[in-house]
Amino acid sequence: MKFPVLMSPIKIGSMELKNRFVIPPMGTKFGNLDSTVSQQLIDYWKLRAQGGYGLLILEVAAIDPLGKAIPGQLGLWDDKFIPGLKQLVDEVHKHGDVKMAVQLHHAGRQTMSAVIGAQPVAPSPIPCPVDKEMPRELTTEEVYDLIEKFGDAAKRAKEIGFDAVEVHGAHGYLVAQFMSAYSNKRSDEFGGDFNSRMKFPVEIIKNIRRKVGNGLPILFRISGDEDMPEARTITESRMAARVLESVGVNAIHVSRCVYGSVPGAIAPAAVPAGFNVYAAEEIKKSVSIPVIAVGRINDPLLAEDILETGKADLVALGRESLTDPELPNKVAAGQLEEIAPCISCMQACVGYLFDPTKPYISCLVNPFTGREGELKVEKTDNPKKVIVIGGGPGGLEAAWIAAKRGHKVTLYEKEKKLGGQYRIGAIPPTKQEIIKALKYYETMGKKYGVEYKMETEATEETIASENADVVILATGGVPLVPDIKGIENPKFVKAIDLLDGKKEVGQNVLVVGGGMVGSETADYLGEHFHNVTIIEMLPEIAMDEQDDVKYYLLERLKKWGVKAITNATVKEFLDDGVVYEKDGKDEKITGFDSIVLAMGAKAYNPLEEKIKGKVPEIYVIGDAVKARKALEAIEEAARIAVKI
Repeated sequence: MKFPVLMSPIKIGSMELKNRFVIPPMGTKFGNLDSTVSQQLIDYWKLRAQGGYGLLILEVAAIDPLGKAIPGQLGLWDDKFIPGLKQLVDEVHKHGDVKMAVQLHHAGRQTMSAVIGAQPVAPSPIPCPVDKEMPRELTTEEVYDLIEKFGDAAKRAKEIGFDAVEVHGAHGYLVAQFMSAYSNKRSDEFGGDFNSRMKFPVEIIKNIRRKVGNGLPILFRISGDEDMPEARTITESRMAARVLESVGVNAIHVSRCVYGSVPGAIAPAAVPAGFNVYAAEEIKKSVSIPVIAVGRINDPLLAEDILETGKADLVALGRESLTDPELPNKVAAGQLEEIAPCISCMQACVGYLFDPTKPYISCLVNPFTGREGELKVEKTDNPKKVIVIGGGPGGLEAAWIAAKRGHKVTLYEKEKKLGGQYRIGAIPPTKQEIIKALKYYETMGKKYGVEYKMETEATEETIASENADVVILATGGVPLVPDIKGIENPKFVKAIDLLDGKKEVGQNVLVVGGGMVGSETADYLGEHFHNVTIIEMLPEIAMDEQDDVKYYLLERLKKWGVKAITNATVKEFLDDGVVYEKDGKDEKITGFDSIVLAMGAKAYNPLEEKIKGKVPEIYVIGDAVKARKALEAIEEAARIAVKI
C-alpha cells in the first residue's frame, strides 16, 4: 500500500515539511516544576524526531506565569527559559529534516489558584464549569499587556530556533475565551460582537508578526465546534478562520470543544475514528492556507483518505504518536502490521494528565512513553533462556521485548487464544480496539522469534524440564467470589464466562458488582436487549473507569434502560435475587432469571513458591501480584524485560 499524499512534502508559509504527519501539542507534565525543559522532555521529543514526523508542535508554553494550566507547564514568558528550549530544539534538529513549532498559551479561567498561586483571569468574571473558580475580569490595559506578551514569547521562540509558532486559540483557553460569546460578555473594544471578540487574536497575530517578521510561520489552533450553549459553532469558526488568514496566519489547526465539553475533545474508543475531520473540511472551504485535521486519526489509511479527498492538508496524530513514535518510518517502509495501535483507552495519557498522583503521562500500549531515557530496548550481551507463563497483555509484552533484546523466549498459555482476560475485555461495546493491541504484541513476538505453546498449562515439572535462566510469571487473576451466603448457586454466571461465550443468561439479569467489569457487562447485555439491574456497594457505578470513557458508558447504559442500586451491600444471595443492606436497612430484590457475578478479581500465582530456588531469576507481574488493570501489568512487563 502506497501513501502518496501522506508522504509528500508541503509548505506552511516559508517552512517546508517533508511529509504531512504532525504531532500536535499535548500536555505531558514532562517539564520541570519551575517550567523549564527537563531531560525527560528532550528524550521524548528526540525519539519522535527520529520517528519520521514532519512537524512536531511542542506543548503549551505559557506566555505569562498566571497562564499555566497544569503544574510543570513549560514557560516562555522570560529569557531564562531560552537555554533549555534551545537545547531541546537543537536536539530535534539533529535528526533529519524535521521541523518544530512551539504553542503559545494562556489558560485564562481554565486553571486554578492552586496551580498559579493567584486568582485566574478571564475576559469576564464567569467561572469555568470544570475548574469552578471565579476569575478576575481583565482590564483593557491588561489585555493589551497580554497581547505584547504573546509577541514577546514568539520573538523568544524565533531566537531559540523554533521553525514556527502556534497560537493556542482552542479548547476554551484565554484566546478562545475572548473569541466566544459563551465566555466573553465584555462590552468594550474586546467584546460584544464578532469583530470585537476577534480583536484579541487579531492583535496577537499582528504583534507577533511585527516582532518576528514575515519569515516565521504562524499557526493558529481553533476549536471548530465548542459544543456549549452560546459557544462558537463551525459556521462562526469559518468566519474566524477567514479573519485569521487575512492578518497573516499561515495554517489553521482544527480541534474542538472547551473544558465544559471535554468528552468530545479527546475522544475515547466510543467515538468513531476521524470524528472531527468534518470540522477541518469545513474550515478548508473558507481559507486558502493549509488546514490540519486532528481527532482519533489512528490509521495511515484513514490519514491518506483525508488528504486525498481534500478534507485537510495535514493530519495530526496525538495519542497515536504517544503509542508509536516511529509510525511515519513504518508507513514509509510498508511495515503497517508493526504499528503500535492507540486503543483510545485514555488511561495513561489523559487519565494521568489530570491525576495529581501521577507525575507525568504515559501510554498503556507503550509504557516507554515518558520513560524514553530510562527504559531502552538494547541488545543483550548475555542471552538467556526466558520462560513466560501466561499470554495476557503483561506476558505478551515481556515476551516480545525480551526476544527483541536477543533472549530465547518461550511463552506458555493454557487457553486456545492469547490475551487472557484482556481479550475478554474487548467484547463489550466500544472495546474492540483492545484486540489491536493484542495482535500487535503477538506480531512483534513472532517477528523476534517468541515460541508460543498454546493450550499448554505450565507446571513445576514443565518449568524444570526447560532448564530456564528466567521465569516471568504472568498468570493473571481469577474472579473473586466472596464468602456470602448463597453465592455458590450453580445457576449464577461469572461475568468473564458470559462475555467469553461460555455461559448464557435469561432476559432479566442482575449484575452484582458495578465496577468496570460489571458496568461493561451490563453494557453488553443492554446492547443485546436484556433487562439489566446493577447492584453496587460504592456510591456510583463505574468508578474505576477513566472519566471520558465513563461518560459514554453511562450514556449507553441510560439508553439501554439499565438500572443501578448503589451504596448497597449484598448480604445474601437468593435463587432469583439478593438481600442487601442500604442506609442501614435490609432490603430484597427478586424476580431475575439470571445473576451475573462481577465482584472483582484476585491474584492467581500457583507456581512461584513451587519453583523458588530452582530457577536463577523469577519475576511476578500484573494481576499475579495483585488484581489491577492491564496498564500496570504492561508497564511491569516492560521494566522486567529491559533489565534481564
